[in-house]
Amino acid sequence: MLLAQSRPFPDWEWLSRSRNVDRVIDAFMQHIELTVLAVLIGFVIAAPMAIAAVRWRPLYKPLLAFTGVLFTIPSLALFVLLIAFLNTGLTRTTSLIGLVIYTLLILFRNTAVGLDGVDPEVREAAEAMGHTRRQQLLRVELPVALPVIIAGVRIATVTTIGLVTITALIGQGGLGQLFLLGFQRRNPTALLIGFVLSVLLAVVADLALVALERGLTPWSRARTVS
Repeated sequence: MLLAQSRPFPDWEWLSRSRNVDRVIDAFMQHIELTVLAVLIGFVIAAPMAIAAVRWRPLYKPLLAFTGVLFTIPSLALFVLLIAFLNTGLTRTTSLIGLVIYTLLILFRNTAVGLDGVDPEVREAAEAMGHTRRQQLLRVELPVALPVIIAGVRIATVTTIGLVTITALIGQGGLGQLFLLGFQRRNPTALLIGFVLSVLLAVVADLALVALERGLTPWSRARTVS
């Protein structure tokens, strides 16, 4: 067996200890923090890249290829490279850089696709109304592209929640720390708690983003109903 059980399952005694409860809560909060920061930073980087790629078409393929190559780097190899060349050590900075890198392809591609899908007639109408390029982007193009952009944020968020667990190998990892604890001490209860909370976090985050999309784009919901 991959994990030879050495403790009862479920181990209520282990779970009832205050230090273990605190450990689970700290791991869960760290998982949320790493996920939110990685997706936010990734979007701040990817969105301007996507806007530039839509405005200057020759940039699209090189940027897509660049983010695609970054996405294909194996996670453990990436963290080793970051530690070796950036000298950031086994820190949150190392884990965040790696996690941000993995969000770029998804966020860049969806943002570019969303902006590129804006009807040319909508852009022409905005220009006819006297909107500047910046006003056109903020008031017309981004709102229209929002459903596709948020779909990318949803995918990036759920993907990042899964990837955060891997950073436990460099001393971070949020709920991934419970996976390591479970294997090292042959404690299936810790493994189960880590798994359940990871899945729960992914589901809640996805549903929250769906609700956010519906709140920000009421016109798309009305169009679907009609």
